Amino acid sequence: MFNKLLIANRGAIACRILRTLRALDVKGVAVYSEADAASLHIQQADEAFSLGEGAAAGTYLQVEKILAIAKQTGAQAIHPGYGFLSENAAFAEACEAAGIAFVGPTPEQLRVFGLKHTARALAKQHGVAMLEGTELLENLDAALVAGEHVGYPVMLKSTAGGGGIGMRVCRSAEELSEAFDAVKRLGQNNFSDSGVFIEKYIQRARHLEVQVFGDGQGEVIALGVRDCSVQRRNQKVLEETPATNLPTGMVCRCHQAGQSGELPQRWHRGICLRQRGEPVLFPRSKHPPAGGARRYRTGMGRRPGELDDSASRW
Repeated sequence: MFNKLLIANRGAIACRILRTLRALDVKGVAVYSEADAASLHIQQADEAFSLGEGAAAGTYLQVEKILAIAKQTGAQAIHPGYGFLSENAAFAEACEAAGIAFVGPTPEQLRVFGLKHTARALAKQHGVAMLEGTELLENLDAALVAGEHVGYPVMLKSTAGGGGIGMRVCRSAEELSEAFDAVKRLGQNNFSDSGVFIEKYIQRARHLEVQVFGDGQGEVIALGVRDCSVQRRNQKVLEETPATNLPTGMVCRCHQAGQSGELPQRWHRGICLRQRGEPVLFPRSKHPPAGGARRYRTGMGRRPGELDDSASRW
């Protein structure tokens, strides 16, 4: 169990983490750029340290500064929040090398799921249902062949990044030809990766997500189903949980898909809090997460992904 945790983020994200730490009686260490010196998370933290002047690249993304503060304060773990360093596999490895737990996925998971085409390849390998699509496309000719095979309309996607950047709906070969170089440039300019691939585009659909949280020892919970269908330019505007007006059985199917029994246990483990390679666990909360939770076991005589009724109550 940790008694002190550093939050490598700012603003509302850091405040939410601090609220949870107070409930767990864990001390929180905040970091901030001088531009955020008046932010609420600094006032709420038990300790706060400046990362100096400048933009995020010189403050919140400075791994050496953040690790130095963690060591100085005796923080046993670092929570990256979301954005900034949260999906940086090198940062997760640096934390591990320093003997500090990274509150997030393992470096291996970050690398595999950080690019859409590698995540698709893993899902396909283990029989997870997904839209028809391609691997990385070498050139426009390959994209045009793939478009005919998948069938228009298709979505041309950058393999890296997120936030709706590098996604273009193509309803014909002509539109695909016009979009190909532009999407590659967006990927290169925003994420330093120009790789692109194609997926079938579903014109009328609901965007449902299941967040999965694991303890690093094969126990996994699905944190409800979120409806992320309200979007602008392929970027989420509103997220609602629990998702409303779903067909009977859809929630259970979403949970099962999110924790497919076909995947090996190392992927089921999801969020793995590790210190020197060993799992480090927070105590179980007295209250279930908003939107309801389902607890699964991935071992101990139970099939991976099977609902464990005896462990479903918090």
